[in-house]
Amino acid sequence: MTDILIADDHPLFRDALQRAVLAALPRAQVRSAESVHGLYSLIEQYPDADLLLLDLHMPGARGYSALAHIRGQYPGLPIIVVSGHEEAQVARRALAHGAAAYIPKSTAGDEIVHAIRAVLDGDVWLPPQLVGGSAELQPDEADIAARIATLTPQQFRVLTMIAEGLLNKQIAWELGVSEATVKAHMTAIMRKLGVNNRTQVALAASHLAVEPGATQPLLVDEEGE
Repeated sequence: MTDILIADDHPLFRDALQRAVLAALPRAQVRSAESVHGLYSLIEQYPDADLLLLDLHMPGARGYSALAHIRGQYPGLPIIVVSGHEEAQVARRALAHGAAAYIPKSTAGDEIVHAIRAVLDGDVWLPPQLVGGSAELQPDEADIAARIATLTPQQFRVLTMIAEGLLNKQIAWELGVSEATVKAHMTAIMRKLGVNNRTQVALAASHLAVEPGATQPLLVDEEGE
């Protein structure tokens, strides 16, 4: 049985992707998530899944960060990135981060079917209008992606919340853990990213934004962290 995972927070497009999967693989089991947190729960349940269709922008994902992290944690899982972005450079960066295909959300259903079949056959797929050009990352982006890939799923969740400007007490409430636990995660994240405070953590994460350097406004540092 072929297990296909879909991670997208838009119900209509999630349904469209499921229809495309079943058109390509009528006997596939399709399982979906609305957030990166839900996706990790799915992957834990189905570690041998055959394919993931991942929205580039969804709760818990900032730019290419979720793609980089999942590729590091689950290197054997082929990933098709889906996105509303139509720019060739966005697609090429997705491939450079390890995606096997890039599907703009304007892509016709039959082309999505073709992309799914191509990736399951071991090929890399781009729509014709986005083919060509370099798929190499800048050294600083590649370095941050490799570092983010070493984070545990919980550390990755903390990272994304820091990048969104949440304070430790807010992160603790969201995760249902103590502030001491959040601080322990913070220490591990800073060590793995090679930075010294939460502002630098957010700046490091911004390297993987679709528009590099774009960050959410940061709240005041807590106790110099």
